[in-house]
Amino acid sequence: MTASRRALRADARRNRDAILDAAGELFAQRGDAVQMEEIADRAGLGVGTLYRHFTDKKALRAAIIGRRFEEMTVLAQAAEEAGDPWAAFESLLYGYLEAAEPDAAFRFALLGPEEPAWADIEDQKNAFAAIVDRIVHRAVEAGRLRADFEAGDFILVTRAAMANMTGGGRWRRLLDLQLEGIRA
Repeated sequence: MTASRRALRADARRNRDAILDAAGELFAQRGDAVQMEEIADRAGLGVGTLYRHFTDKKALRAAIIGRRFEEMTVLAQAAEEAGDPWAAFESLLYGYLEAAEPDAAFRFALLGPEEPAWADIEDQKNAFAAIVDRIVHRAVEAGRLRADFEAGDFILVTRAAMANMTGGGRWRRLLDLQLEGIRA
């Protein structure tokens, strides 16, 4: 849990979580067509309470990503402990995508029409990115991942797979093809 989230009073934290849950459900169903008033209504809160927590939909999308990144960071830490660099990379990649698959709101927030307010979740993003960077670097140094692969390429691979999470697990086929192309 982030320091700013811990600092919230218990009722404010419940309200924030209710807003994020409601926004997640609505974004997953209808994308960016959702209005802030609908999110407040779904959360059982007034629109003023919603705006005290989030200034706009960009901030809401960022918070959805930030909440998932907190979980992804724990997953990445576990993957980093693998002794084999390729196993660590593959564990991170599959774990990340398997966690993203049922979370349509997270995928929408990342792949949606507007960039989220990254500055709002810089700590969560940086914590996750640092581990990804170490895992990628270790796999490249070990000769298990192609020499020109960079941590930023992890984003390209995961976004391509997430864009193909339309049911039926076809994203796994895409990922298999991608892994064949990036393995050293």
